[in-house]
Amino acid sequence: MKRLFDFTLSLLALIVFSPVFLFLFFKIKSNLGSPVFFRQKRPGLDEVVFEMIKFRTMKDSVDESGNQLPDNERLTPFGAKLRATSLDELPELINVLKGDMSLVGPRPLLIKYLPYYTEAEKNRHSVRPGITGLAQINGRNSLSWNERLSHDIWYVENRTMLLDFKIILSTLKRVVNKEGLVTDPRSTMLDLDEERGLDDKKIRR
Repeated sequence: MKRLFDFTLSLLALIVFSPVFLFLFFKIKSNLGSPVFFRQKRPGLDEVVFEMIKFRTMKDSVDESGNQLPDNERLTPFGAKLRATSLDELPELINVLKGDMSLVGPRPLLIKYLPYYTEAEKNRHSVRPGITGLAQINGRNSLSWNERLSHDIWYVENRTMLLDFKIILSTLKRVVNKEGLVTDPRSTMLDLDEERGLDDKKIRR
């Protein structure tokens, strides 16, 4: 039932937002050039890796040594607006159609985080990752890692179609109001592997 719901709603959304999709495609191409899409491998259902698709929001700028500049220096004003409105995530509807993702579920995080989850947190991969989820309507990326992952666990253990519908409605409201959004999360928090790696060092000391 959930898969049918995801497929039908994401297909309708792609049709309805196709003019916006095409506008953003050509706008990004004129501002940043190719590629228009940002593609990154993420762990999905049962930790099977898939390629997540988003609209590109950053330049490929490098320093004199050829090293990539920090995200906050590569993020363009237009890219920041895309993130603020969550329109950069519109192509993820394609991932939903393919069955890699769901409309609602724990957000697909980085592969490098896999060794740092607790046993309970690993259950977040027992369902398809989502475009939005419980953490996104309770603070989005302004939450701490422990808070975000706790919301993911609760969702997996208590998920229903009614809950999914409520999360979608709440997400739309929060996107319109731009609530709880940090366009560059690394400016306010460490990556999960860095944070828990530091914790491990403190424990060993």
